[in-house]
Amino acid sequence: MVPPTPQFTWPLLNERAGTEVWVKHENHTAIGSFKIRGALHYLNRLVACEPGLPGVIAATRGNFGQAVAFAARRHGLSATIVVPHGNSAEKNRAMRAQGAELIEHGGDFQAAFEESGRLAKQRGLHAMAPFHRDLVQGIAVSKLNFLRHCLPLDVVYVPVGMGSGACALIAARDALKLPTKIVGVASDTAPAIALSFAARRVVVHSVATRIADGIACSTPDPEALAFMLRGLERVVCVSDDKTEAAIRAYFADTHNLAEGAAAAALAALLRESSAHRGRRVGVVLTGGNLDATVFTRVLTTG
Repeated sequence: MVPPTPQFTWPLLNERAGTEVWVKHENHTAIGSFKIRGALHYLNRLVACEPGLPGVIAATRGNFGQAVAFAARRHGLSATIVVPHGNSAEKNRAMRAQGAELIEHGGDFQAAFEESGRLAKQRGLHAMAPFHRDLVQGIAVSKLNFLRHCLPLDVVYVPVGMGSGACALIAARDALKLPTKIVGVASDTAPAIALSFAARRVVVHSVATRIADGIACSTPDPEALAFMLRGLERVVCVSDDKTEAAIRAYFADTHNLAEGAAAAALAALLRESSAHRGRRVGVVLTGGNLDATVFTRVLTTG
């Protein structure tokens, strides 16, 4: 149902990084994000177990909500999506276009997530958590495709929000028995996952990133953290300024639009590029859903 997304190496990006870089273009799906396979797999299994289910509800900053609405529509289910106030206008429009009922609540993802749980009980809906084993299994299909169709990668940088993408990449790497190291990337203005990884326990921290909303998570999932502690080499943080510079680099070198969370991975790679001379490096471009007004600001301030 979802065609494989491509992986390309771009000469200009290689020049910029000083090494061979392979980009996994998860921005080339029907919703412009890697989340689509996870939601489809999750709902396929859910409907098989609960055929009379009336609908689902989820919290999101945008891409997960689009994926849930996309998958729910194909099963004839209602989709209710809760987003924080001030969420991306274009992601909100895209979720409504997929047939979702959109509800705005709270000032950040965590508040929206807690409201989605309350509404699930009130309305009798199935609450879809942002991290679940079935989501990871679905997403891992694309990560297997990435690792199988590149020459062996020494290291891959992947953004970390609630962890489904990073855990899927770990699962794919381990299934293929590859020595590839995986580096998780967070925002230094949303550092909860980096702090949690360092402390080896869940650490809650406020979020303030202006650009990387897809990884703006204040409360890591314990199961995801445990999996990442076993499978990530480390977690690094990048600034909003470096992330915006990476958005410009993607556009200049590949003419692809990367949203902030996706560009954070490239920002980390470019910051550490001197350590990768002569190596083959991967980076996951997790999505391209960036509001035009934000993209315009990023381009004109660079």
